[in-house]
Amino acid sequence: MNKKTVLITGASSGIGLHFSHKFAQDGHHVVLVARSEDKLLSLATELEGKYNIKAHVIKADLAEAGASRMIYEHVAAKGIQVDILINNAGFGLFGEFEQTELEKEVDMIQVNITALTELSKYFGKEMVKRKNGQILNVASTAAFQPGPLMSVYYATKAYVLSLSEALANEWKEHGIQVMALCPGATKTGFSDAAELQQSKLFQSGVMTVEEVVDEAYKQMADQKKVVIIPGVKNRLLAGSIRFMPRKMVTNIVRKVQERI
Repeated sequence: MNKKTVLITGASSGIGLHFSHKFAQDGHHVVLVARSEDKLLSLATELEGKYNIKAHVIKADLAEAGASRMIYEHVAAKGIQVDILINNAGFGLFGEFEQTELEKEVDMIQVNITALTELSKYFGKEMVKRKNGQILNVASTAAFQPGPLMSVYYATKAYVLSLSEALANEWKEHGIQVMALCPGATKTGFSDAAELQQSKLFQSGVMTVEEVVDEAYKQMADQKKVVIIPGVKNRLLAGSIRFMPRKMVTNIVRKVQERI
């Protein structure tokens, strides 16, 4: 890749953190977005010192209405051109629907769907004008089927996948590449926050953050795939679902989501 400026949401941990290092290591400037300003400032100092790039910091909680607009206006005011957008911020919630907290689920929809859509719109329009740019939306293998015990999370990721595929089609003629990254179970702070460590899914084996990001980074440079599914096992599972009855798929997901 030529040297570019990359905006990464959820940059302070997990997949976003590794993306930050990956792009900076190759000489790209980064705009780091997350809720924790202290972590972002520490990360920015580290990246600038190790890789001789410029790292901008934006503290923002994407669960708050107007946060996406604030990010866009901040970047515009600084005269920064975002060449690559990584919509990574997101979270999940485990539990039966009648027992989970509605406020957390509304926040999840705001972060996983609304903020991602807004940022794609704001920066995507600029990319279309320039006839150049990349957007990577972090979805999940959860996007391919309903998810009992994480019903809202799975539904948000289905939206992310659908939106990404549609925009990839619309904007291809404008020179914009839109991709959906669909990792399977991955060991991150996300899994801890969603209380997934004791589920059968996570006990069956997970990928590392490094493995997920390295595969995504390679595919972004290759620019051939719209849907990126890291890991052979994940690709086989995602593909096989298409040939199974939906009721059976839903029952299987319920089984693997249950705690041991």
